[in-house]
Amino acid sequence: MHRSFKIYIAVFILLLIALFYFEKNKSHPVNWFPSYVKTHSMPYGTYVLYHALPELFPKSKIQDINRTPYLFLKDNQPKGCYLFIDESVNIDKESLKQLMTFVAKGNSVFISSHYFELDTLGIETRSLHPGPGENPFFKLYSPSFNRREYQFDRAFNQVVFSKIDTAKVIVLGQAGFVNKKGERTESDANFILYKHGKGSFFFHTFPEAFTNYQILKSPNEKYAAAVLSYIGEPENLYWDRYLKTGKIRITSPMQFILKNKSLKWAYYLLLIGVTIFIFFEGKRKQRSIPIIKPLQNQTLAFTRTVAHMFFEKQEHKNIAEQEIRYFLEYIRRHFHLQTLELDRKFQQDLAARSGKSIESISKLIR
Repeated sequence: MHRSFKIYIAVFILLLIALFYFEKNKSHPVNWFPSYVKTHSMPYGTYVLYHALPELFPKSKIQDINRTPYLFLKDNQPKGCYLFIDESVNIDKESLKQLMTFVAKGNSVFISSHYFELDTLGIETRSLHPGPGENPFFKLYSPSFNRREYQFDRAFNQVVFSKIDTAKVIVLGQAGFVNKKGERTESDANFILYKHGKGSFFFHTFPEAFTNYQILKSPNEKYAAAVLSYIGEPENLYWDRYLKTGKIRITSPMQFILKNKSLKWAYYLLLIGVTIFIFFEGKRKQRSIPIIKPLQNQTLAFTRTVAHMFFEKQEHKNIAEQEIRYFLEYIRRHFHLQTLELDRKFQQDLAARSGKSIESISKLIR
């Protein structure tokens, strides 16, 4: 091993040590992406809530649903509460029909989201925007909670209901903003119960209340528990995993590798090492490949040389005799005729075998 190659290896190892050191000690930014996925421990994941469900609903059987509501409800006859929590719950028309049938049989559906498509139910929403120094507040109307108000330390663009069917809807809570003096500046209903058949829809417009960040900040977890308490103790609790903003499935091996920090760095180091190996080893061993020119066809040049030689010596007769000799050889080889006597019979046979007229053959022989 050459001395220069040893120096390269030593420098590479030192760079790796420095890379590991800085990567280990650097502070990673907080990921505020609203995923609402039960396996995500980021601030806006639902890891804490999902693992607290057995304590909140000890009599309920919790089941994950990885399909659309339409496919799940079409193939099964479930009983209980269907739970949707996400930034935006976009339910297609066929799934909504199945959910309405599901609720009409005495079940319930709980949806907490900022955005709904509920024109079929005659429900519309609007946004409230905070002013300077204003914080959001939430209030539940049930006497069980003493009409308590909950406040959060982060500013949110509140979504409230602007249109509801009062004949079918019961307002369970409201949301709005309060200024530094404790005065409400704007508020409206954000939690409603919609009666349908023997069951009910629960619509809630503040899904952040169920995320890891809010639940782990006391006493915010009490608000999430209070809201969920309205659905009672269903026989089954169906947790939707399909209509989520965040990705919940590994779709490729590369995604699995890049998602894991250790595997990701191992993959990057492998690529760097292979690149360096190819660069230095290829530079040390590879030699240039010589260009071998193909042999040229000299037939035409040879023919021209011979022709010039005969022309310069004025041997025209010799050239003519050579052409006659080659022509007769061509007749013997291709038409299988004897050329010792070029008589009338020979001319007739050549005309018959070549397809030429007897006149042209006679002229050629003469």
